[in-house]
Amino acid sequence: MKSPTLNIDLHCHSTVSDGALAPRDVAQRAYANGVDVWALTDHDEVGGLAEASAAAQELGMRFVTGVEISVTWAGLTVHIVGLRFDPQNATLIEGLRKTRSGRADRAKRIGERLAGMGMPGAYEGALPFAGNPELISRTHFARYLVEAGYCPDVQTVFNKHLGDDCPGHVPMQWATLADAVAWIRGAGGQAVIAHPGRYKYTPLQFAALFDEFLQLGGVGIEVNTGSHTVEEARQYADVARRYGFLASRGSDFHSPKESRMDLGSLPPLPSDLKPVWHDWF
Repeated sequence: MKSPTLNIDLHCHSTVSDGALAPRDVAQRAYANGVDVWALTDHDEVGGLAEASAAAQELGMRFVTGVEISVTWAGLTVHIVGLRFDPQNATLIEGLRKTRSGRADRAKRIGERLAGMGMPGAYEGALPFAGNPELISRTHFARYLVEAGYCPDVQTVFNKHLGDDCPGHVPMQWATLADAVAWIRGAGGQAVIAHPGRYKYTPLQFAALFDEFLQLGGVGIEVNTGSHTVEEARQYADVARRYGFLASRGSDFHSPKESRMDLGSLPPLPSDLKPVWHDWF
């Protein structure tokens, strides 16, 4: 498993959360793109893992259980990826249920804000994209707003209307960092900070986040991800070296049309970093 030729993608999404493809179709796309080891990491939900695992097995691709847990830390949302855990763990399942339980009410409030901004019917329009009100997210609203002609693409929706600093955004109180890491570890998995380049923290806040994460038992950080620029990948490779984090790699693929990076298309990790999968197989 230490061979540099292995293509490992440990972060992507399906229709179970805010991806555009069903778990089986994500597996097939990963395999077609040359991925050797793959994890499906839907937001706050493990309901797609059985289908994903079965599809990967049929294709002859190694599969790793995954989830991306929404956390509120210092007033902002942070995502913690859990890898290689028992998806039947009762404490994890209940924690994820509680974490996503507020999405439906939040979505209605987002719809109200968008209506006040001249975009009525957004909640009703977003629902078909989500399928399940319990899993509705800003991405589903963005897809509706693009379909309805309010914006040319999903990124523009976030830049103008639904980003954290935008008028249509409704803050959410997610899980605590301590709970998210505890759920993952209690289910036998490893906790990884997802796409740190996306978080608008000061250097002092980042240092506090990394220190607390390590103290709680977190082990890794995403270095190469579709959310990072080349410079951010270098920056968080340095963070991994400084804090002793294991390094992870994942495209954060959501859709063939929307994602910055396709499955399996990331460059390899720097050779001096210890990957999160170093002792898996």
